[in-house]
Amino acid sequence: MEFTAAVIAGFLKGTVEGDPEVKVNTVAKIEEGFEGALSFLANPVYEQYIYTTKSSVILVNKTFVASDKINATLIRVDNAYESFAALLRLVEQSRPRKTGIHPLAVIEPSAEIGSDVYVGPYAYIGENCTVGSGSSIYPNVYIGDNSRVGERCVLYAGVKVYHECVIGNACIIHAGAVIGSDGFGFALSGSEYSKIPQLGNVVLEDNVEIGANSAIDRATMGSTVIGKGVKLDNLIQIGHNVEVGENTVMAAHVGIAGSTKIGENCMLGGQVGIAGHLKIAAGSKIGAQAGIISDIKEKNMAILGSPAIDIKQYMKSYVVFKRLPDLKSKLDAMGKDVAALKDTLR
Repeated sequence: MEFTAAVIAGFLKGTVEGDPEVKVNTVAKIEEGFEGALSFLANPVYEQYIYTTKSSVILVNKTFVASDKINATLIRVDNAYESFAALLRLVEQSRPRKTGIHPLAVIEPSAEIGSDVYVGPYAYIGENCTVGSGSSIYPNVYIGDNSRVGERCVLYAGVKVYHECVIGNACIIHAGAVIGSDGFGFALSGSEYSKIPQLGNVVLEDNVEIGANSAIDRATMGSTVIGKGVKLDNLIQIGHNVEVGENTVMAAHVGIAGSTKIGENCMLGGQVGIAGHLKIAAGSKIGAQAGIISDIKEKNMAILGSPAIDIKQYMKSYVVFKRLPDLKSKLDAMGKDVAALKDTLR
């Protein structure tokens, strides 16, 4: 598809500087731009490229002030990054979507399938399941008995949804993710571990996105709940009976042990580990590789380290930590001086 700068500016409620009739048909990074491409500049670190890029159109913030000549046409908007994301969503929505039920799909007679649903080859939809209108079930997806998938959902190839799980509207689950696998529940009986049956389910509320090869365990009793608008990266493990508050985001390799309650609007960096049965306050910002072993009670707190502490305290401590070898050398030298002084006083 091809759009003029004027059309794009109208869509984004922006203003054009340059040729309003210049056309673009794709997007590109500003440092890799070429004729016919649209790029954006939001981070000042990349400003140098706006003066050399070959992109035809560049989105910039209204506050941007150029320090040299720019050959490309500019579209000034309130927030260049958000505007660029809006354009990407428009392109995504314009792509043709698969529809229809493939003859190699297996759908149990008691399942209810809404209108305009795509079900790919070798997908399986179990007994008493429902799939809402406009959803896409890609090849090799498994949906267990009595599960519900809402409207406008996308389950990519190889997703597994165990029995009795609930997926809300407009959810995206990427390839290989497992929803509703058994929680890690075992009781020590003598010298052996006995499995504790996991009788609950998983509930994904509306507009949730789950990354590839992530696993969300079903509850022992009740539900493991992923709140509305939550976004999970790839390779994330969510334990049984965990509750994740609305609009919380997690980067790859996060692991959350069972029965932990995470508040809304939290941000978890890569490889964060959270012990079980904890409460994480709303708005918490947890840095990469942090280890959480106790409750975070204060809202909107930023923490780092393992065990994690307030980020300001961590940075102060890290300055000392880096100097430990030198400090040890000085202490050793002082120890020798003290010993020598004692010898002279005897």
